Amino acid sequence: MTDIVPDSQHRGLLSLLPPHARLYASLARFDRPIGWWLLFWPGAWGVALAGGVTERWTLILWLLIGSIAMRGAGCVYNDIVDRDLDASVARTRSRPLASGAVSPRAAWVWLLALCLIGLVVLLQLHPPAAIVSLAAIAPVAAYPFMKRITWWPQAWLGLVFSWGALVGWTETWNALTLPGMLLYAGTIFWVIGYDTIYALQDREDDALVGIRSSALALGRHVRAGVAVCYVLALAFWSTALWQVRADPLVLAAILPLAVHLSWQVATLRDDDGDAALHRFRSNRTAGLLMFLACVVVGTRI
Repeated sequence: MTDIVPDSQHRGLLSLLPPHARLYASLARFDRPIGWWLLFWPGAWGVALAGGVTERWTLILWLLIGSIAMRGAGCVYNDIVDRDLDASVARTRSRPLASGAVSPRAAWVWLLALCLIGLVVLLQLHPPAAIVSLAAIAPVAAYPFMKRITWWPQAWLGLVFSWGALVGWTETWNALTLPGMLLYAGTIFWVIGYDTIYALQDREDDALVGIRSSALALGRHVRAGVAVCYVLALAFWSTALWQVRADPLVLAAILPLAVHLSWQVATLRDDDGDAALHRFRSNRTAGLLMFLACVVVGTRI
């Protein structure tokens, strides 16, 4: 199997892997790097906003490694839990576990290996940030079940995928204070917005097999719902930046990000899965723009 899911991106070294190894790379979504970028950015924002982008650049690299490993671990765990549901959805039925190409036992071993990499990253943190990191275990473990019990699993994903903001801020500032919490709050709404866009691809299949999502809950009002989420994200982020530096420069720094998110909403079509996937992936650029804003505001000259 070379193409595990329709939106996989086998490029570079990944495309050179033997077929068997590629199965495990795909199980961890190494073929879809957008996921670990989205997990990485909030942690990098926390470091940058706390003023550590120069002195703590190695921390940013550790967070990147941890994001790749733990996003992979999360995907493996999610596929273990959801393998029966995945087999019922066109976009996911060819995933390694759902298709039977990888056994559940082998998947658990791969999950453990990825978690060990995450442990190495955890050991680089001071105790306060390490405690914050460990507190994410319970919500991460609960996430795969949310689509069965709530129409808003994207909100739970927001809690999980935004956690890096708390870790990055706490590790750099040596305490979890208001700006870090505001950064986290804004990131939750950002995640809800972009994951609602992502869920547009599966609305028909999700409705047939009973999977719940914000894209289904919002119905014809997806664009408005995403717009509200992005406005709330920008409001919380602007307040966080203002807490660090009460200067009009804050508003100028976050303006490019606001323009980008506005473009996503303005051009979003809820009946075009390919366009929705493109808008979703463009949040890697949104993450970079927010990082630059945090660098500008958090760096003392």
